[in-house]
Amino acid sequence: MKKRIAKVLGIAGSPRKGGNSDILLDNFLKGAGDAGCETEKIYASHLNIAPCDENNTCHKTGECRIKDEMQAVYKRLIEADCIVVSSPTFFMGVPAQLKCLIDRCQALWARRFVLKRPLREDDKERDGYLLATSGLNKKEAFLGTKATVKAFFYVLGFRYKDEVLAGGIDKMGDINRQKGALDKAYKIGRSIL
Repeated sequence: MKKRIAKVLGIAGSPRKGGNSDILLDNFLKGAGDAGCETEKIYASHLNIAPCDENNTCHKTGECRIKDEMQAVYKRLIEADCIVVSSPTFFMGVPAQLKCLIDRCQALWARRFVLKRPLREDDKERDGYLLATSGLNKKEAFLGTKATVKAFFYVLGFRYKDEVLAGGIDKMGDINRQKGALDKAYKIGRSIL
């Protein structure tokens, strides 16, 4: 019997491609790839998705009535064995592009908690990880980001497993001075299996 390869979905939350949180994500995904996982990376800022309009059709159908690129994201979220979210901290939370993607998961929330329908056919435990940067070098800077991502994982049926929080990161490339954060991201990715 052929062993199934774990699917790791990386969600880049920064509107700036190649920025600090993006570099952290690349290290995580390299570790996961080196461990033998199938990895995929999507950029929230590159997706053509509308914000949730709170029409609540999803409370009756379990599906979002807005048909855009989020439909493909739902499929990836449901098929993933592991999700890692990378994000800079904007005003104590995640950037608007990432928040839009998270808010559109209201349809999945409705499917699970209003309609009581499972998102998947199995009940395998799945893990979620957060990689976050902040210009402010205080743990309080990450409270809003952590709360949002924890809620996101909960709706998707993922356990919030681990995190890399790097403070004092403001200018492009600052993360490269924090070898410990880069190494931790790689090691966590490498340890998924």
